[in-house]
Amino acid sequence: MTEPLPIGRQVTVEVPATTANLGPGFDTLGLALSVYDRLTVTVTEEPGVRVDVHGVGEGEVPTDASNLVAQAVAELFAEMGEPLPGLLLDATNTIPHGRGLGSSGAAIVSGVVAAAGLLEDRVTLDGDRLLAVATRMEGHPDNVAPALFGGLTIAWTGPEGPQHKQLLVHRSVSPLVLVPDHTMSTALARSLQPASVPHEDAIFNVSRSALLIAALIQSPELLLVATEDRLHQSYRASAMPETDRLIGLLRAAGHAAVVSGAGPSILVLSADPSQRLKAAQLVADQADQHWTALLPAVDFKGATLRKRSAPAVSAPS
Repeated sequence: MTEPLPIGRQVTVEVPATTANLGPGFDTLGLALSVYDRLTVTVTEEPGVRVDVHGVGEGEVPTDASNLVAQAVAELFAEMGEPLPGLLLDATNTIPHGRGLGSSGAAIVSGVVAAAGLLEDRVTLDGDRLLAVATRMEGHPDNVAPALFGGLTIAWTGPEGPQHKQLLVHRSVSPLVLVPDHTMSTALARSLQPASVPHEDAIFNVSRSALLIAALIQSPELLLVATEDRLHQSYRASAMPETDRLIGLLRAAGHAAVVSGAGPSILVLSADPSQRLKAAQLVADQADQHWTALLPAVDFKGATLRKRSAPAVSAPS
């Protein structure tokens, strides 16, 4: 019979926000950003799972085993054939929910990484195994891959399951994320996609996706043309007209603006940090509603784990 985990064993995970697609790289390209959710998981004597949420989602997301982070912890334990102990999950969130910044991917990654940390002395788990579990829960790897590994990732699925390649981003690439007050359903955004696209549009996006890799790692001056897209953004525009209008204004002014993930947030990739401020000011001047400007760096670490051993139990005197 498996020995229970020691009461008081604790791990802390920090996971970055992500932005997927980056224009033409639909369901393939993702970028980690220096906006973080932090999760501390402690093994408790009481059975069951309790979740304390602070910051984004406080008072809105479930605080029991149905919480997405708790589901991810349980998924990894089940994957390893380990019984789930009593757990306290303390989540401090700063990644906006429902805005196209990978909040669900970050929740899933924080859960599987925390579970792997709790089980570290019992099972051997590499990044590919964690990516497989996280992708199974998320449905596609373009957000969970950069959340796990950091930087720019190319993600794909092959015979061996989800795979990724991590790339270093050119030091002058400076992201800006413009976040509206309203949300967007990823399921709704996906439902607007057609089952097929014209052959010339597919060729267009293949060329732009290849160019975008070069722009991000070597030639940032090509970012504007490299972020052109014909596969998904125009089909989703009717569901987020303000996002679409502002992207048009930004691109007309020379800024490489795209929908962040499923939206409605806007990602601007600048080759010069000073250009981010000009883009943010353009939106502040032209928007019909309030948009929050975030100026994150590219995160190169991905999910990080810190462990604390269970407290020692003193022998009775």
